[in-house]
Amino acid sequence: MQKSNSRRAMATIGGCLLVILIALVLPRQPRKSLVSNSSSNALSPAAAIESASVERARAFRRSTPSADAPAPTAEEIVAGKLIQFGKNRRELVHALAKRFNVNVSDDVERFFDAVEGGRWEEIEAAFNALRGEHASQPRSDDLWAIWRPIQETWGVAREAHNWPAQKLLDYGEDVLGSLRPGMIYVGGTDPGAFITTFLNETSEGERHVVFTQNALASGPYLDHLNFLYGDRLATLTHDESKRLFEEYQADARKRLEHDQQFPNEPKQVRPGENVSIVDGKVQVSGQVAVMAINEKLFQLFMEKNPDVSFAIEQSFPFNSTYAGATPMGPIMELRVQDEQNALTRERAAQSVDYWRTAAEKFNSGPEATDSLFPRLAYAKMAAEQASLLLEHGYAAEAERTLRLANEIGPGSPEPFFRLVNLLVTQGRLDDALVAAEAIHGNLPSPERLRTVYGENPTPAGQMRNAIEELKRMQKAKSERR
Repeated sequence: MQKSNSRRAMATIGGCLLVILIALVLPRQPRKSLVSNSSSNALSPAAAIESASVERARAFRRSTPSADAPAPTAEEIVAGKLIQFGKNRRELVHALAKRFNVNVSDDVERFFDAVEGGRWEEIEAAFNALRGEHASQPRSDDLWAIWRPIQETWGVAREAHNWPAQKLLDYGEDVLGSLRPGMIYVGGTDPGAFITTFLNETSEGERHVVFTQNALASGPYLDHLNFLYGDRLATLTHDESKRLFEEYQADARKRLEHDQQFPNEPKQVRPGENVSIVDGKVQVSGQVAVMAINEKLFQLFMEKNPDVSFAIEQSFPFNSTYAGATPMGPIMELRVQDEQNALTRERAAQSVDYWRTAAEKFNSGPEATDSLFPRLAYAKMAAEQASLLLEHGYAAEAERTLRLANEIGPGSPEPFFRLVNLLVTQGRLDDALVAAEAIHGNLPSPERLRTVYGENPTPAGQMRNAIEELKRMQKAKSERR
Protein backbone atom coordinates (compact mmCIF):
# COMPACT_ATOMS: atom_id res chain seq x y z
CA MET A 1 0.00 0.00 0.00
CA GLN A 2 1.07 3.57 -0.47
CA LYS A 3 1.85 5.78 2.46
CA SER A 4 -1.38 6.75 4.14
CA ASN A 5 -0.44 10.41 4.35
CA SER A 6 2.20 12.81 3.09
CA ARG A 7 3.43 14.06 6.45
CA ARG A 8 7.04 13.56 7.43
CA ALA A 9 7.85 11.46 10.45
CA MET A 10 8.06 13.55 13.60
CA ALA A 11 10.92 11.54 15.04
CA THR A 12 13.69 9.33 13.70
CA ILE A 13 12.23 6.29 15.40
CA GLY A 14 8.88 6.93 13.72
CA GLY A 15 10.40 7.38 10.30
CA CYS A 16 12.23 4.05 10.53
CA LEU A 17 9.15 2.12 11.53
CA LEU A 18 7.00 3.81 8.91
CA VAL A 19 9.15 2.37 6.13
CA ILE A 20 9.27 -1.04 7.80
CA LEU A 21 5.51 -1.26 8.27
CA ILE A 22 4.76 -0.13 4.76
CA ALA A 23 7.12 -2.79 3.47
CA LEU A 24 5.36 -5.38 5.60
CA VAL A 25 1.92 -4.55 4.25
CA LEU A 26 2.92 -4.19 0.61
CA PRO A 27 2.76 -7.88 -0.40
CA ARG A 28 -0.82 -8.21 0.82
CA GLN A 29 -3.32 -8.25 -1.97
CA PRO A 30 -5.14 -11.49 -1.29
CA ARG A 31 -8.21 -10.91 -3.40
CA LYS A 32 -7.41 -7.95 -5.58
CA SER A 33 -5.88 -7.82 -9.01
CA LEU A 34 -4.60 -4.63 -10.60
CA VAL A 35 -7.71 -4.41 -12.69
CA SER A 36 -9.83 -5.61 -9.84
CA ASN A 37 -11.85 -3.39 -7.75
CA SER A 38 -11.96 -2.08 -1.49
CA SER A 39 -11.96 2.51 -0.75
CA SER A 40 -11.92 5.98 0.32
CA ASN A 41 -14.45 7.51 2.53
CA ALA A 42 -16.88 10.21 3.12
CA LEU A 43 -19.84 11.77 4.72
CA SER A 44 -22.63 14.13 3.87
CA PRO A 45 -25.13 15.72 6.25
CA ALA A 46 -27.17 13.07 8.02
CA ALA A 47 -30.52 14.19 6.66
CA ALA A 48 -29.34 14.08 3.06
CA ILE A 49 -27.81 10.64 3.52
CA GLU A 50 -30.96 9.32 5.15
CA SER A 51 -33.17 10.61 2.35
CA ALA A 52 -30.95 9.26 -0.43
CA SER A 53 -30.49 5.91 1.28
CA VAL A 54 -34.21 5.45 1.83
CA GLU A 55 -34.98 6.18 -1.81
CA ARG A 56 -32.21 3.87 -3.00
CA ALA A 57 -33.46 1.15 -0.67
CA ARG A 58 -36.90 1.43 -2.18
CA ALA A 59 -35.45 1.22 -5.67
CA PHE A 60 -33.45 -1.89 -4.81
CA ARG A 61 -36.53 -3.64 -3.54
CA ARG A 62 -39.08 -2.75 -6.21
CA SER A 63 -39.11 -6.25 -7.55
CA THR A 64 -42.53 -7.45 -6.41
CA PRO A 65 -44.76 -8.27 -9.40
CA SER A 66 -47.95 -7.23 -7.60
CA ALA A 67 -49.12 -5.80 -4.33
CA ASP A 68 -50.54 -9.20 -3.34
CA ALA A 69 -47.33 -11.15 -3.97
CA PRO A 70 -45.08 -11.85 -0.99
CA ALA A 71 -42.08 -9.59 -0.69
CA PRO A 72 -38.96 -11.30 -2.06
CA THR A 73 -36.17 -12.12 0.33
CA ALA A 74 -32.77 -10.45 0.03
CA GLU A 75 -31.41 -13.71 -1.36
CA GLU A 76 -34.11 -13.80 -4.04
CA ILE A 77 -33.47 -10.16 -4.95
CA VAL A 78 -29.73 -10.68 -5.37
CA ALA A 79 -30.25 -13.92 -7.34
CA GLY A 80 -32.68 -12.19 -9.69
CA LYS A 81 -30.38 -9.24 -10.18
CA LEU A 82 -27.46 -11.55 -10.98
CA ILE A 83 -29.45 -13.16 -13.79
CA GLN A 84 -30.42 -9.70 -15.06
CA PHE A 85 -26.82 -8.49 -14.90
CA GLY A 86 -25.53 -11.58 -16.68
CA LYS A 87 -27.95 -11.03 -19.57
CA ASN A 88 -26.94 -7.38 -19.74
CA ARG A 89 -23.23 -8.18 -19.89
CA ARG A 90 -23.72 -10.96 -22.45
CA GLU A 91 -25.38 -8.38 -24.71
CA LEU A 92 -22.50 -5.97 -24.07
CA VAL A 93 -19.96 -8.67 -24.99
CA HIS A 94 -21.71 -9.22 -28.32
CA ALA A 95 -21.89 -5.48 -28.98
CA LEU A 96 -18.17 -5.08 -28.26
CA ALA A 97 -17.35 -8.10 -30.38
CA LYS A 98 -19.21 -6.57 -33.30
CA ARG A 99 -17.52 -3.22 -32.77
CA PHE A 100 -14.00 -4.68 -32.68
CA ASN A 101 -14.66 -7.51 -35.15
CA VAL A 102 -13.88 -10.44 -32.86
CA ASN A 103 -15.67 -13.72 -32.30
CA VAL A 104 -17.54 -14.75 -29.17
CA SER A 105 -16.42 -18.30 -28.46
CA ASP A 106 -18.52 -21.12 -27.08
CA ASP A 107 -16.48 -20.92 -23.86
CA VAL A 108 -17.69 -17.36 -23.35
CA GLU A 109 -21.29 -18.39 -24.00
CA ARG A 110 -20.93 -21.23 -21.48
CA PHE A 111 -19.69 -18.74 -18.91
CA PHE A 112 -22.76 -16.55 -19.30
CA ASP A 113 -25.03 -19.61 -19.31
CA ALA A 114 -23.61 -20.49 -15.89
CA VAL A 115 -24.16 -16.93 -14.64
CA GLU A 116 -27.76 -16.87 -15.78
CA GLY A 117 -28.20 -20.25 -14.10
CA GLY A 118 -26.83 -18.85 -10.83
CA ARG A 119 -24.41 -21.75 -10.42
CA TRP A 120 -21.31 -20.40 -8.68
CA GLU A 121 -19.08 -23.45 -9.06
CA GLU A 122 -19.80 -23.55 -12.80
CA ILE A 123 -19.31 -19.79 -13.07
CA GLU A 124 -15.89 -20.02 -11.45
CA ALA A 125 -14.83 -23.00 -13.54
CA ALA A 126 -15.97 -21.35 -16.77
CA PHE A 127 -14.17 -18.13 -15.88
CA ASN A 128 -10.96 -19.98 -14.99
CA ALA A 129 -11.06 -21.55 -18.44
CA LEU A 130 -11.05 -18.06 -19.96
CA ARG A 131 -8.59 -16.19 -17.73
CA GLY A 132 -4.83 -15.99 -17.90
CA GLU A 133 -2.37 -15.89 -15.01
CA HIS A 134 -4.40 -13.16 -13.31
CA ALA A 135 -8.11 -12.44 -13.28
CA SER A 136 -7.35 -9.14 -14.97
CA GLN A 137 -5.95 -10.93 -18.02
CA PRO A 138 -7.65 -13.22 -20.56
CA ARG A 139 -6.06 -16.45 -21.71
CA SER A 140 -5.52 -15.11 -25.23
CA ASP A 141 -5.25 -11.77 -27.01
CA ASP A 142 -8.45 -12.28 -28.98
CA LEU A 143 -10.44 -11.92 -25.73
CA TRP A 144 -9.06 -8.49 -24.75
CA ALA A 145 -11.74 -6.53 -26.60
CA ILE A 146 -14.53 -8.25 -24.66
CA TRP A 147 -12.66 -9.07 -21.45
CA ARG A 148 -13.85 -6.34 -19.09
CA PRO A 149 -17.57 -7.31 -19.12
CA ILE A 150 -16.57 -10.96 -18.64
CA GLN A 151 -14.27 -10.18 -15.73
CA GLU A 152 -16.82 -7.78 -14.29
CA THR A 153 -19.57 -10.40 -14.42
CA TRP A 154 -17.33 -12.92 -12.66
CA GLY A 155 -16.48 -10.30 -10.00
CA VAL A 156 -20.15 -9.54 -9.45
CA ALA A 157 -21.01 -13.24 -9.18
CA ARG A 158 -18.17 -13.78 -6.71
CA GLU A 159 -19.28 -10.91 -4.48
CA ALA A 160 -22.86 -12.19 -4.61
CA HIS A 161 -21.54 -15.60 -3.57
CA ASN A 162 -19.30 -14.30 -0.77
CA TRP A 163 -21.49 -11.62 0.79
CA PRO A 164 -24.67 -12.15 2.81
CA ALA A 165 -27.40 -10.93 0.49
CA GLN A 166 -28.79 -8.28 2.81
CA LYS A 167 -25.33 -6.92 3.53
CA LEU A 168 -24.64 -6.68 -0.19
CA LEU A 169 -27.81 -4.67 -0.73
CA ASP A 170 -27.04 -2.48 2.27
CA TYR A 171 -23.55 -1.78 0.93
CA GLY A 172 -24.99 -0.67 -2.39
CA GLU A 173 -27.44 1.60 -0.61
CA ASP A 174 -24.70 3.13 1.51
CA VAL A 175 -22.46 3.92 -1.46
CA LEU A 176 -24.88 4.66 -4.30
CA GLY A 177 -27.33 6.37 -1.97
CA SER A 178 -24.63 8.92 -1.15
CA LEU A 179 -24.32 10.08 -4.76
CA ARG A 180 -26.02 13.17 -6.09
CA PRO A 181 -27.65 13.13 -9.52
CA GLY A 182 -25.12 13.27 -12.33
CA MET A 183 -22.13 12.25 -10.24
CA ILE A 184 -19.48 9.95 -11.67
CA TYR A 185 -18.57 7.16 -9.28
CA VAL A 186 -15.06 5.67 -9.24
CA GLY A 187 -14.63 2.38 -7.39
CA GLY A 188 -11.41 0.84 -6.23
CA THR A 189 -11.80 -2.38 -4.29
CA ASP A 190 -13.61 -5.49 -5.43
CA PRO A 191 -16.87 -4.67 -3.62
CA GLY A 192 -16.38 -0.97 -4.28
CA ALA A 193 -16.44 -1.50 -8.03
CA PHE A 194 -18.25 -4.80 -8.58
CA ILE A 195 -21.15 -4.45 -6.12
CA THR A 196 -21.83 -0.86 -7.06
CA THR A 197 -21.73 -1.63 -10.79
CA PHE A 198 -24.05 -4.57 -10.16
CA LEU A 199 -26.66 -2.59 -8.27
CA ASN A 200 -26.27 0.59 -10.30
CA GLU A 201 -27.35 -1.30 -13.41
CA THR A 202 -30.07 -3.51 -11.97
CA SER A 203 -32.02 -1.03 -9.86
CA GLU A 204 -34.56 1.62 -10.72
CA GLY A 205 -33.51 5.24 -10.79
CA GLU A 206 -30.53 7.02 -12.29
CA ARG A 207 -27.74 4.99 -13.85
CA HIS A 208 -24.50 6.66 -12.85
CA VAL A 209 -21.30 6.49 -14.84
CA VAL A 210 -19.26 3.91 -12.91
CA PHE A 211 -15.68 2.82 -13.50
CA THR A 212 -12.65 1.65 -11.52
CA GLN A 213 -9.52 3.59 -10.58
CA ASN A 214 -7.41 0.45 -10.97
CA ALA A 215 -7.64 -0.24 -14.69
CA LEU A 216 -7.04 3.12 -16.34
CA ALA A 217 -3.55 2.09 -17.45
CA SER A 218 -5.09 -0.68 -19.56
CA GLY A 219 -5.68 0.16 -23.21
CA PRO A 220 -8.55 -2.32 -23.63
CA TYR A 221 -10.21 -0.86 -20.55
CA LEU A 222 -10.04 2.64 -22.04
CA ASP A 223 -11.72 1.23 -25.17
CA HIS A 224 -14.38 -0.28 -22.91
CA LEU A 225 -15.05 3.08 -21.20
CA ASN A 226 -15.20 4.91 -24.49
CA PHE A 227 -17.69 2.39 -25.86
CA LEU A 228 -19.93 2.71 -22.78
CA TYR A 229 -19.64 6.39 -21.95
CA GLY A 230 -18.06 8.18 -24.91
CA ASP A 231 -21.33 9.98 -25.60
CA ARG A 232 -21.69 11.14 -21.97
CA LEU A 233 -18.22 12.43 -21.09
CA ALA A 234 -14.71 12.94 -22.41
CA THR A 235 -12.79 9.68 -22.03
CA LEU A 236 -9.06 9.01 -22.37
CA THR A 237 -7.23 8.11 -25.57
CA HIS A 238 -4.43 5.62 -26.12
CA ASP A 239 -2.09 8.47 -27.09
CA GLU A 240 -2.81 10.26 -23.80
CA SER A 241 -2.19 7.07 -21.87
CA LYS A 242 1.11 6.51 -23.67
CA ARG A 243 2.24 10.08 -23.04
CA LEU A 244 1.54 9.93 -19.32
CA PHE A 245 3.25 6.55 -19.04
CA GLU A 246 6.36 7.92 -20.70
CA GLU A 247 6.31 10.93 -18.37
CA TYR A 248 6.11 8.61 -15.40
CA GLN A 249 8.99 6.52 -16.72
CA ALA A 250 11.16 9.63 -17.14
CA ASP A 251 10.38 10.76 -13.61
CA ALA A 252 11.06 7.27 -12.22
CA ARG A 253 14.44 7.22 -13.98
CA LYS A 254 15.39 10.54 -12.36
CA ARG A 255 14.43 9.33 -8.93
CA LEU A 256 16.28 6.04 -9.36
CA GLU A 257 19.42 7.83 -10.54
CA HIS A 258 19.20 10.15 -7.54
CA ASP A 259 19.04 7.19 -5.16
CA GLN A 260 22.03 5.58 -6.86
CA GLN A 261 24.12 8.75 -6.88
CA PHE A 262 23.21 9.89 -3.37
CA PRO A 263 22.78 6.72 -1.29
CA ASN A 264 22.90 8.62 2.01
CA GLU A 265 19.99 10.91 1.12
CA PRO A 266 16.32 9.96 1.58
CA LYS A 267 15.16 7.51 -1.08
CA GLN A 268 12.96 8.95 -3.81
CA VAL A 269 11.85 5.59 -5.23
CA ARG A 270 8.90 4.62 -3.06
CA PRO A 271 8.65 1.31 -1.18
CA GLY A 272 7.06 -1.25 -3.48
CA GLU A 273 7.81 0.80 -6.59
CA ASN A 274 10.02 -1.45 -8.72
CA VAL A 275 12.21 0.68 -11.00
CA SER A 276 15.20 -0.62 -12.96
CA ILE A 277 17.28 0.22 -16.02
CA VAL A 278 17.62 -2.63 -18.54
CA ASP A 279 19.63 -2.10 -21.74
CA GLY A 280 19.45 1.64 -21.16
CA LYS A 281 15.65 1.67 -20.86
CA VAL A 282 13.72 2.27 -17.68
CA GLN A 283 11.33 -0.47 -16.55
CA VAL A 284 8.70 -0.08 -13.86
CA SER A 285 6.51 -2.72 -12.26
CA GLY A 286 4.55 -3.47 -9.11
CA GLN A 287 1.27 -2.19 -7.75
CA VAL A 288 2.71 1.09 -6.48
CA ALA A 289 4.02 1.93 -9.96
CA VAL A 290 0.80 0.90 -11.71
CA MET A 291 -1.34 2.93 -9.33
CA ALA A 292 0.92 5.96 -9.72
CA ILE A 293 0.26 5.80 -13.46
CA ASN A 294 -3.46 5.29 -12.84
CA GLU A 295 -3.46 8.39 -10.61
CA LYS A 296 -1.99 10.50 -13.40
CA LEU A 297 -4.57 9.16 -15.82
CA PHE A 298 -7.37 9.86 -13.37
CA GLN A 299 -6.15 13.45 -12.93
CA LEU A 300 -6.34 13.89 -16.70
CA PHE A 301 -9.79 12.29 -16.76
CA MET A 302 -11.02 14.89 -14.28
CA GLU A 303 -9.36 17.73 -16.19
CA LYS A 304 -11.14 16.66 -19.37
CA ASN A 305 -14.49 16.76 -17.54
CA PRO A 306 -14.28 20.02 -15.56
CA ASP A 307 -18.02 20.43 -15.03
CA VAL A 308 -18.72 16.94 -13.69
CA SER A 309 -18.79 15.93 -10.01
CA PHE A 310 -16.74 12.88 -9.03
CA ALA A 311 -17.01 10.54 -6.05
CA ILE A 312 -14.44 7.86 -5.25
CA GLU A 313 -14.03 4.69 -3.21
CA GLN A 314 -10.33 3.93 -3.12
CA SER A 315 -8.21 0.85 -3.14
CA PHE A 316 -5.01 2.90 -3.23
CA PRO A 317 -4.93 6.52 -2.04
CA PHE A 318 -4.84 9.12 -4.78
CA ASN A 319 -3.29 11.80 -2.60
CA SER A 320 -3.37 14.34 -5.41
CA THR A 321 -7.17 14.46 -5.06
CA TYR A 322 -7.22 15.14 -1.32
CA ALA A 323 -6.92 18.94 -1.40
CA GLY A 324 -10.46 19.45 -2.66
CA ALA A 325 -12.02 16.28 -1.26
CA THR A 326 -14.61 15.90 1.45
CA PRO A 327 -16.37 12.96 3.14
CA MET A 328 -19.67 11.89 1.62
CA GLY A 329 -21.25 8.85 3.26
CA PRO A 330 -18.69 6.03 3.23
CA ILE A 331 -16.97 7.46 0.13
CA MET A 332 -15.65 10.92 -0.72
CA GLU A 333 -16.49 13.71 -3.10
CA LEU A 334 -13.64 15.21 -5.12
CA ARG A 335 -12.77 18.81 -6.08
CA VAL A 336 -15.45 20.30 -3.88
CA GLN A 337 -15.83 24.01 -4.66
CA ASP A 338 -18.81 24.89 -2.51
CA GLU A 339 -17.49 26.18 0.84
CA GLN A 340 -20.61 24.83 2.51
CA ASN A 341 -19.49 21.29 1.65
CA ALA A 342 -15.76 21.76 2.35
CA LEU A 343 -13.98 19.55 4.84
CA THR A 344 -14.11 21.41 8.15
CA ARG A 345 -13.54 20.19 11.68
CA GLU A 346 -17.31 19.88 12.10
CA ARG A 347 -17.54 17.73 9.01
CA ALA A 348 -14.58 15.66 10.21
CA ALA A 349 -16.45 15.07 13.47
CA GLN A 350 -19.53 14.02 11.50
CA SER A 351 -17.36 11.53 9.66
CA VAL A 352 -16.20 10.01 12.95
CA ASP A 353 -19.85 9.73 14.02
CA TYR A 354 -20.66 7.93 10.78
CA TRP A 355 -18.06 5.26 11.48
CA ARG A 356 -18.99 5.02 15.14
CA THR A 357 -22.54 4.17 14.09
CA ALA A 358 -21.20 1.62 11.59
CA ALA A 359 -19.04 0.00 14.28
CA GLU A 360 -22.01 -0.25 16.64
CA LYS A 361 -24.08 -1.96 13.94
CA PHE A 362 -21.37 -4.49 13.19
CA ASN A 363 -20.65 -5.28 16.81
CA SER A 364 -24.19 -5.78 18.08
CA GLY A 365 -26.82 -8.41 17.45
CA PRO A 366 -26.51 -11.08 14.78
CA GLU A 367 -24.13 -8.94 12.70
CA ALA A 368 -21.41 -9.52 15.28
CA THR A 369 -20.78 -12.96 13.77
CA ASP A 370 -21.58 -12.00 10.20
CA SER A 371 -19.36 -12.69 7.20
CA LEU A 372 -15.91 -11.13 7.20
CA PHE A 373 -16.28 -9.75 3.70
CA PRO A 374 -18.55 -6.83 4.65
CA ARG A 375 -16.51 -6.09 7.77
CA LEU A 376 -13.24 -5.83 5.89
CA ALA A 377 -14.83 -3.76 3.12
CA TYR A 378 -16.19 -1.16 5.54
CA ALA A 379 -12.98 -1.15 7.59
CA LYS A 380 -11.02 -0.38 4.42
CA MET A 381 -13.33 2.50 3.56
CA ALA A 382 -12.95 3.93 7.06
CA ALA A 383 -9.16 3.67 6.82
CA GLU A 384 -9.14 5.52 3.52
CA GLN A 385 -11.30 8.24 5.01
CA ALA A 386 -8.90 8.54 7.93
CA SER A 387 -6.11 9.25 5.43
CA LEU A 388 -8.19 12.07 4.01
CA LEU A 389 -8.79 13.52 7.48
CA LEU A 390 -5.12 13.28 8.33
CA GLU A 391 -4.12 15.00 5.10
CA HIS A 392 -6.32 17.95 6.10
CA GLY A 393 -4.72 18.17 9.54
CA TYR A 394 -7.44 16.45 11.57
CA ALA A 395 -5.13 13.99 13.31
CA ALA A 396 -7.37 13.34 16.33
CA GLU A 397 -10.36 12.55 14.11
CA ALA A 398 -8.19 10.37 11.89
CA GLU A 399 -6.99 8.39 14.91
CA ARG A 400 -10.53 7.86 16.18
CA THR A 401 -11.63 6.75 12.72
CA LEU A 402 -8.77 4.24 12.49
CA ARG A 403 -9.59 2.82 15.91
CA LEU A 404 -13.22 2.40 14.81
CA ALA A 405 -12.07 0.81 11.56
CA ASN A 406 -10.13 -1.79 13.54
CA GLU A 407 -13.28 -2.48 15.58
CA ILE A 408 -15.31 -2.96 12.42
CA GLY A 409 -12.82 -5.21 10.66
CA PRO A 410 -10.04 -6.66 12.77
CA GLY A 411 -7.91 -8.44 10.23
CA SER A 412 -7.91 -5.59 7.71
CA PRO A 413 -4.28 -4.49 7.21
CA GLU A 414 -4.98 -0.88 6.22
CA PRO A 415 -6.48 0.37 9.50
CA PHE A 416 -3.98 -1.63 11.54
CA PHE A 417 -0.84 -0.32 9.86
CA ARG A 418 -2.13 3.21 9.41
CA LEU A 419 -3.04 3.49 13.09
CA VAL A 420 0.36 2.16 14.15
CA ASN A 421 2.13 4.49 11.70
CA LEU A 422 0.15 7.48 12.95
CA LEU A 423 0.94 6.79 16.59
CA VAL A 424 4.62 6.18 15.91
CA THR A 425 5.03 9.34 13.83
CA GLN A 426 3.55 11.22 16.78
CA GLY A 427 6.23 9.74 19.03
CA ARG A 428 3.71 7.50 20.82
CA LEU A 429 5.56 4.23 20.57
CA ASP A 430 4.01 2.75 23.74
CA ASP A 431 0.49 3.59 22.52
CA ALA A 432 1.29 2.02 19.17
CA LEU A 433 2.38 -1.24 20.81
CA VAL A 434 -0.70 -1.36 23.06
CA ALA A 435 -3.01 -0.76 20.10
CA ALA A 436 -1.24 -3.28 17.87
CA GLU A 437 -1.36 -6.04 20.48
CA ALA A 438 -5.03 -5.37 21.23
CA ILE A 439 -5.98 -5.53 17.55
CA HIS A 440 -3.89 -8.65 16.96
CA GLY A 441 -5.47 -10.32 19.99
CA ASN A 442 -8.94 -9.65 18.57
CA LEU A 443 -8.32 -11.14 15.14
CA PRO A 444 -10.84 -13.60 13.73
CA SER A 445 -9.87 -17.25 13.78
CA PRO A 446 -7.45 -18.52 11.12
CA GLU A 447 -10.34 -20.46 9.58
CA ARG A 448 -12.44 -17.30 9.17
CA LEU A 449 -9.51 -15.36 7.76
CA ARG A 450 -8.95 -18.06 5.17
CA THR A 451 -12.50 -17.57 3.91
CA VAL A 452 -11.30 -14.19 2.66
CA TYR A 453 -7.63 -14.68 1.92
CA GLY A 454 -7.69 -18.31 0.87
CA GLU A 455 -4.29 -19.97 0.99
CA ASN A 456 -2.51 -16.63 0.61
CA PRO A 457 -0.75 -15.36 3.74
CA THR A 458 -3.25 -13.61 5.97
CA PRO A 459 -2.39 -10.26 7.60
CA ALA A 460 -1.99 -11.95 10.99
CA GLY A 461 1.65 -12.78 10.36
CA GLN A 462 2.41 -9.29 9.08
CA MET A 463 0.82 -7.81 12.17
CA ARG A 464 2.81 -10.13 14.42
CA ASN A 465 6.02 -9.05 12.70
CA ALA A 466 5.09 -5.42 13.20
CA ILE A 467 4.49 -6.02 16.90
CA GLU A 468 7.91 -7.64 17.25
CA GLU A 469 9.48 -4.67 15.49
CA LEU A 470 7.69 -2.28 17.83
CA LYS A 471 9.02 -4.21 20.82
CA ARG A 472 12.54 -4.10 19.42
CA MET A 473 12.29 -0.36 18.90
CA GLN A 474 10.82 0.14 22.35
CA LYS A 475 13.74 -1.77 23.87
CA ALA A 476 16.26 0.24 21.85
CA LYS A 477 14.64 3.46 22.96
CA SER A 478 14.76 2.37 26.59
CA GLU A 479 18.45 1.47 26.34
CA ARG A 480 19.29 4.91 24.98
CA ARG A 481 17.88 6.62 28.07
